[in-house]
Amino acid sequence: MQARPYLRKIKIDWDTVEDTNAYPFAIPAIRSMDEIEFHPDVTFLVGENGAGKSTLIEAIAMSMGFSAEGGTKNVRLQSADDISNLAEHLRLEKSFKRPRDGYFLRAESFYNVATYMDTTGYLGGYGGMSLHARSHGEAFFSTLTDKLRGNGLYIFDEPEAALSPNRQMAALTAIHRLVQAESQFIIATHSPILMAYPRAKILLLNDDGITEVAYDETEHYNVTKDFLINYPAMLRYLLDDDA
Repeated sequence: MQARPYLRKIKIDWDTVEDTNAYPFAIPAIRSMDEIEFHPDVTFLVGENGAGKSTLIEAIAMSMGFSAEGGTKNVRLQSADDISNLAEHLRLEKSFKRPRDGYFLRAESFYNVATYMDTTGYLGGYGGMSLHARSHGEAFFSTLTDKLRGNGLYIFDEPEAALSPNRQMAALTAIHRLVQAESQFIIATHSPILMAYPRAKILLLNDDGITEVAYDETEHYNVTKDFLINYPAMLRYLLDDDA
């Protein structure tokens, strides 16, 4: 039997939810959620801001034993007080084999994780250098290339926030290397570069629920393509005071 995906499926146990009209259950994509089946290699969660991507990715990570702010399972951080209770109501179907490595990489709280690593002095997995001694993008990329070892479950929340387009393409190479080393990724992203990964499932979260879409059906791909091909006309339209 194939070991991956390490995390096969999730669903919400609605019988345990006291108020379905409360956050985060009132988010349309969450409200309509029945069961999500993950790809053995890479699953992308995409959609507009406020669609529920980060809320869902946070709940998945917490259900797998990570802290809400990220890092390995040994990093226990929670400086924010706006953590949703979605994780308490998720039911997981896992593989018979546990991943040997794992990491929750979250753009908005990565600074806190970097500070935690400096405080503990555990920098061996990050190239032996303080993450604060590098740019945000360099620290992110070091985590991807130095810290993650394979045979792992890796959960990312908007990793492109710190990465230039060139580094996003390099991240695709690093992700592919780790997939070949028996790893599984679940990634919330806006990046049309990252979501171009060929062995992937793309799940769109919007007011209609959660649906699987092809790469060239995503708004991220089409809007980016149209802008780059027709940017003079697009700029005239966008910057026209009468538009």
